[in-house]
Amino acid sequence: MKVLVALILLVQLPIHQAVPAAPPPPPLGCDDPEAEAAAALAVNYINDHSHHGYKFALNRIENVRVLPQGPNNQILFLELDLLETKCHILNPKPLENCTVRSFEEHAVEGDCDVKLQNLDGKLSVLASKCHSHADSAEDVIRVCPDCPLLEALNNTEVLTGVAAALNEHNGKTAGAYLKLLEIGRARIQYHPVHLVFVEFAVAATNCSAEEGKNNVDACQLLPEDESNFGFCTATIATQPTLDAQVDCQLYGHQPGVTYSQPGQDTSAGLLPNVQGFTNHNLRLSHNNPVASESSSSEFPSLAIAAKSVAKRAAVDAAQHDKVVRPVGFAPPPPPCPGRIHYFKI
Repeated sequence: MKVLVALILLVQLPIHQAVPAAPPPPPLGCDDPEAEAAAALAVNYINDHSHHGYKFALNRIENVRVLPQGPNNQILFLELDLLETKCHILNPKPLENCTVRSFEEHAVEGDCDVKLQNLDGKLSVLASKCHSHADSAEDVIRVCPDCPLLEALNNTEVLTGVAAALNEHNGKTAGAYLKLLEIGRARIQYHPVHLVFVEFAVAATNCSAEEGKNNVDACQLLPEDESNFGFCTATIATQPTLDAQVDCQLYGHQPGVTYSQPGQDTSAGLLPNVQGFTNHNLRLSHNNPVASESSSSEFPSLAIAAKSVAKRAAVDAAQHDKVVRPVGFAPPPPPCPGRIHYFKI
């Protein structure tokens, strides 16, 4: 009898069925608002920590990967394509007001990997690594055969042109005597007229232009609490005589804005010592020292994650193609890469 009762009770016991696991969240798309917000923060961070050359703007989000770290805590890995703008990094103009250089101006592209944290809905950059490269000369010539191409910054004609342009400005201005900080860009047009186009950053000194003519060595850059940086563009014709048309703009003192190298004088034929690359490479590798995830902000993990992103995207695409769909059903677009904001190099 006891055995029978036990069997009846056993039969009446509720059967606990396994609760199916919740499906994983869909992958974050490169054009999703969350990815765009993270990319915008990353680009501003990159520009704020770049000390030479020009500001860069987002052209495309190539990949995005999200790693959950616990409640309300995520790590995001972004792979970004950027394009050089016409704003030097010393220019106080907001990035959204900076013009991206056209393809015909021999565009420069930046490639960046960025690691961010989303903690309680607040995004912060943990680490970033960038490099940049100019578009190939063949690509530019194919679209615009007569467009001048980027030249090495230590090209003799470029150095001579910068010296002539700065001397031209200092010889005619009634303001401060300017010294060269760095050459930003240089292009040479050979036909139909030989012209040199240069762009360079400058800084005001403690001398007037008139004082600078008489005693250049006495002119020093203004101290940090009075610094006044600027930017010049110039067109130099070399034949039949050297003729420089130059336009310089000083930005006024900007608290907290510094330049890491001393100015270089270009008066009396003294040429600046600049490296022989054709554009200012971003060459940025930066860890955020105040990031909350300091223990995992080391950058080598980001390179591994970037490779994982590409591999994962390929696997997702392959699995996506295997799904059987009704006739006439259009598959959704892949989550990455994202849309191109300007043009592809």
